Amino acid sequence: MSEVKPMKVAFIGLGVMGYPMAGYLAKAGHKVTVYNRTRSKAEKWIKEFNGELAITPAAAAENKDVVFACVGNDDDLRQVTTGEQGAFSTMSEQSIFVDHTTTSATVATELANIAASKHIGFIDAPVSGGQAGAENGALTVMIGASEDNYEKVTHLVSCYAKMHKRLGPVGYGQLTKMVNQICIAGVVQGLSEALHFAQQSGLDGEAVVEVISKGAAQSWQMENRASTMLNNEFDFGFAVDWMRKDLGIVLDEARNNGSHLPLTALVDQFYSQVQHNGGGRFDTSSLITLLNKD
Repeated sequence: MSEVKPMKVAFIGLGVMGYPMAGYLAKAGHKVTVYNRTRSKAEKWIKEFNGELAITPAAAAENKDVVFACVGNDDDLRQVTTGEQGAFSTMSEQSIFVDHTTTSATVATELANIAASKHIGFIDAPVSGGQAGAENGALTVMIGASEDNYEKVTHLVSCYAKMHKRLGPVGYGQLTKMVNQICIAGVVQGLSEALHFAQQSGLDGEAVVEVISKGAAQSWQMENRASTMLNNEFDFGFAVDWMRKDLGIVLDEARNNGSHLPLTALVDQFYSQVQHNGGGRFDTSSLITLLNKD
């Protein structure tokens, strides 16, 4: 098997996800230029991984083979691509932009069309696995792209992903991430109610989870969050504020495609209550706090 040639890449957005993802690209031998809105975070990354620092997205993207982004929302993504000093203004023809932000499918299609007019490839590639998945290089990546563009970046995405798959054209990655968030919302609410019931019944919650996690009730959330939920610890990754952003995207898309999501809409309301109670930065398992009020 031939050795993969190092590539010139840029990574825009060094939050809790982007910072380690960019690090894995650097550790794999690729030449990485980074841009972050808060410059001190980029400077810290440079000291750790020996890449190059850019002061604008446009500067980061110039003469790169592939440009990655992992920012906050639709508007942030528009800003770093098509805004003043956006990446699209300097990207080379035939280069590829890979967006790891969780956004609407609409903005993915919108930006893909703009990129195509400049002969730039565009891939929407939201991720699942949270901060721990990013730090361990074990993310799941849901990809919307042409087959050709997907094949060009698979070896790069594999640097920080345990699983990645093309689901269809641009936009399908974001739609698949919406399916992912629908599943999480329902499972976390069910787990919260189950643990609350166990505690109210006088059961040993840890013992109950040890048993039922080996049967049909098993889930990632149970394996990774049940113990911390029982201990009222909610500082483990994906925040309620971000989940509400994602569920807002889901419910908007559901209105567009005619889907009926009563449980998802209800859980979104529950997360709103967690925010109102001051838990916006708690992780998503904090739904149980609405039940354990005493």
